[in-house]
Amino acid sequence: MRRILPALGLALLSPLVAEFLLGDFPLTHLPFLVMLAPTYGGAAVVIREVARRKGLGWPAIVLMALAYGVLEEGVMTMSLFNPDYAGQRLLDPGYVPFLGIGVPWTLFVLGLHTVWSVCVPIALVEELAGDRRTTPWLGRAGLGVTAALATLGAVAVTVFSYGNGHFLASAPQLTAVAVIVAGLVAAAFRLPSAPPAPGRAAPSPWTVFTAALAAGGLFELSTLADLPVWAVIATLAAAEAGIAVLVLRWSAGRGWGGGHRVALAGGALLTYAWHAFFSGPLVPTTPAMNLASHVVFGAGAVALLLVAARRTARRTLRVQSR
Repeated sequence: MRRILPALGLALLSPLVAEFLLGDFPLTHLPFLVMLAPTYGGAAVVIREVARRKGLGWPAIVLMALAYGVLEEGVMTMSLFNPDYAGQRLLDPGYVPFLGIGVPWTLFVLGLHTVWSVCVPIALVEELAGDRRTTPWLGRAGLGVTAALATLGAVAVTVFSYGNGHFLASAPQLTAVAVIVAGLVAAAFRLPSAPPAPGRAAPSPWTVFTAALAAGGLFELSTLADLPVWAVIATLAAAEAGIAVLVLRWSAGRGWGGGHRVALAGGALLTYAWHAFFSGPLVPTTPAMNLASHVVFGAGAVALLLVAARRTARRTLRVQSR
């Protein structure tokens, strides 16, 4: 049981961040974790286990996380193509008829899944795992069971979504999703591992944390502020591309380590924590319960971040003293 504890933690943390810290569900709906864990958590665990078993790095994990986002929103919920998903008319701004998508929504929702549903939980749990950060947490049987549960969860979400709106994407759209997902996964397995750049030092973890918090704030404010469509697209693209370029550059430098990874994940995590106070829940609840939920989940995020930072600092000192 102790061996698989990090995997179980990741399976729960992924939906907690993706739905509860974001502000979609209040404390009273914590039992929903049982239904959300196979989809969100199962995907995060499978991505992490496959990457570590194959000796792949973080760029590969990011690509597979993006592939998961495309699969969920392109096939499972079909929100990328549904013009009236959940009655929200999400595709109206920046709609591209030829593709059948809304550019702002596509950039936004794929960013959510890539960063917060998958990468942030993996980064934090790996740092909490200490010396087992990059080793497999599950055996072959455990990985097979997790993959089966993730598949069942995906099927359940697909059936539930179709039952709610009876929308079905076109065959060309579904084919395009399959090709994109396969291409992203294939690319993840072919990425070269970049060696640290000689003579260039990584910035301090605080610089990384500030950059992550700023990029996350820019990303979320693009949807909270009343901006023209072109400005929303430009802001989302700038936030995503900007932090990606910085992290690729910084992580190749001397001294990049656990403290930087915690700082990067922490900036994103706290972005969700503050954003929750400005978003409405997806289910009926009282204002008091809604506020209490934001406070509790936000405090939990801060506590988790502090524990991860402390453990990482101790491990770094232990390694340096050898």
